[in-house]
Amino acid sequence: MVDADSAAPPAWFTAALAAPVTQRATMVADAPIAYRAWGEPGDRGIVLVHGGAAHSRWWDHIGPLLASDRRVVAIDLSGHGDSGRRPSYSLDGWAREVLAVAEDAGIAAPPTVIGHSMGGLVTLRAAALFGSRIEGAVVIDAPFREKAPEENAAQERRAFAELRVYPSREAILARFRPVPDQPAIGYIAGHVAAASIRQVDGGWTWKWDPAVFDRAMPPAPLARVDCRVALFRAEHGILSTELSDVMYDRLGRVAPVIEIPASAHHIMLDQPIALVAAIRTLLSDWDHSLPATPRDA
Repeated sequence: MVDADSAAPPAWFTAALAAPVTQRATMVADAPIAYRAWGEPGDRGIVLVHGGAAHSRWWDHIGPLLASDRRVVAIDLSGHGDSGRRPSYSLDGWAREVLAVAEDAGIAAPPTVIGHSMGGLVTLRAAALFGSRIEGAVVIDAPFREKAPEENAAQERRAFAELRVYPSREAILARFRPVPDQPAIGYIAGHVAAASIRQVDGGWTWKWDPAVFDRAMPPAPLARVDCRVALFRAEHGILSTELSDVMYDRLGRVAPVIEIPASAHHIMLDQPIALVAAIRTLLSDWDHSLPATPRDA
């Protein structure tokens, strides 16, 4: 549900979209993996990981606001956006793409990985697989014991079951809806929608591969990891307080659970400034504190 407010975008949003950005691709396991990067290469860096059927440009208005002292990279996972397609997909494969993109983008030290929804499951898997090669993992409204909402929608054939071709750009843009549906700021949803489509023979279609959801992919197993972890939940999202408590316990009772007020699942669409403020605050705390020690079970 897109807010019909037709007011001009605020200055912070237009400045973010105008920020210098580099667009590149690197080969990972025989597929080109596209990404966008803000800030200068160096030791400190962040990799932003989108949800299912989304893409790097969901972060266009977020990445520049995190790049004052870090290299910030937004990835198109294989099967999404401008990246290549594969015969099959897995959390392990996507996790490897995250690390490969961080290296190609010039992030010299272990990066902080921030993932939303299905991207949060990728982030958890990367933390489990690579341990100390990741500085920190931030998981945004991604339940580990359940499938992401995009996967459920595809399996129930409510969305993402097939790629339709629409006769005009206007027709496909009118069909853009987040899954699960929620209020979204109009100028943000409009930007994301316009970056989600591509022209093909006969019209326009979306930038995701239906095979992403044509699989039996269990949720990532949750265990203590060798990096810092934080859990963000949307106040009106899909991650309940009860499940947050379970995740906190499984991760060794050292991962803070941070709620973003008045937000739905896709926080970057309805509460982007609150999301940026929460990420900045968390990273500042991590910069000036020692990692917590897991409590005894």
